[in-house]
Amino acid sequence: MREYKVVVLGSGGVGKSALTVQFVTGTFIEKYDPTIEDFYRKEIEVDASPSVLEILDTAGTEQFASMRDLYIKNGQGFILVYSLVNQQSFQDIRPMRDQIIRVKRYEKVPVILVGNKVDLESEREVSSNEGRALAEEWGCPFMETSAKSKTMVDELFAEIVRQMNYAAQPDKDDPCCSACNIQ
Repeated sequence: MREYKVVVLGSGGVGKSALTVQFVTGTFIEKYDPTIEDFYRKEIEVDASPSVLEILDTAGTEQFASMRDLYIKNGQGFILVYSLVNQQSFQDIRPMRDQIIRVKRYEKVPVILVGNKVDLESEREVSSNEGRALAEEWGCPFMETSAKSKTMVDELFAEIVRQMNYAAQPDKDDPCCSACNIQ
């Protein structure tokens, strides 16, 4: 069984922990409790291949940003989360991806851009088109999720496994993923 190290990054309050806990336990955390660092393991089967995900749920606050290089160094796949009801969290995501590229020294790192909190559609500040355009610029999949309603949560983690599998096969030339731009 293959093991994958997934790192979940994003600003504080965007729903990184809520997405991770929803995926691992099937429950939604209602109250916001800032994370320093949480580690989860879950077995998952993707495309008939069993895998174990080691998911590192990171701190969104700037005081722990120095730890980020270490997370990135050890991570194999990255889920970059912003809140689609918070434009600033969308702006904050670009330097995080730049940091991944800098630490990994490689442009084609497995990354998925995620706009979370799609259940709060009426409060939306970041359009789907903005998210899709940024993902296109980065050459990575884009998804909109909701930890609260469990929208696209399982698909998100299955897709990061696919991305890590694609990255592990250097003979394939930029394959398209199966869940690109899923809404």
